[in-house]
Amino acid sequence: MSEMVEVENETTTAENTAGEKVKSSSEAKWYVAHTYSGYENKVKSDIEKTIENRKLQDQILEVAVPVQDVIETKNGSKKTVSRKLFPGYVLINMYMNDVTWYIVRNTRGVTGFVGPESKPVPLTEAEMRNLGINVSEVKIDVAVGDTIKVVTGAWEGNTGEIKSINEGKQTVTIEVDIFGRATSVEIGFADIQKM
Repeated sequence: MSEMVEVENETTTAENTAGEKVKSSSEAKWYVAHTYSGYENKVKSDIEKTIENRKLQDQILEVAVPVQDVIETKNGSKKTVSRKLFPGYVLINMYMNDVTWYIVRNTRGVTGFVGPESKPVPLTEAEMRNLGINVSEVKIDVAVGDTIKVVTGAWEGNTGEIKSINEGKQTVTIEVDIFGRATSVEIGFADIQKM
């Protein structure tokens, strides 16, 4: 790729899965990609498949299409439906570098990044708070193999051994018993307590 992505913050050099050197921003930030109307979920799905295929989970951390539940009344009956908060936009938490820029920019349905002259500009902390995105990092002293207890959320009261830790997403993966089967679930750092 001949074009180099300019990023406002510090950059470091890392290797992608092909062993190529790429410049990477020093921390993951949230960026906004513009999509064709109605393609938001398809773009999200396609980027997530590319992340999995190219093993870029440590570069592109999360892809989101923010939705809001609203109550619609049709023919006298009320129904709760999910509506996209920002039709035509997808939020992406990633380390900005040539590889991640290229993957997002060349995903079918993406027309570009939000920013002057399509130069990606990360969301500010205030903008993220307004969107309901948690900007404060939770530090916790746990390691793979430790036993934790879930203290809040949907899995409250469950205990389990940590199978993996994702610092970028601030989650741990544990196994819980669902209908007699061990199932892996991700739990946020803020929702657990070391035992």
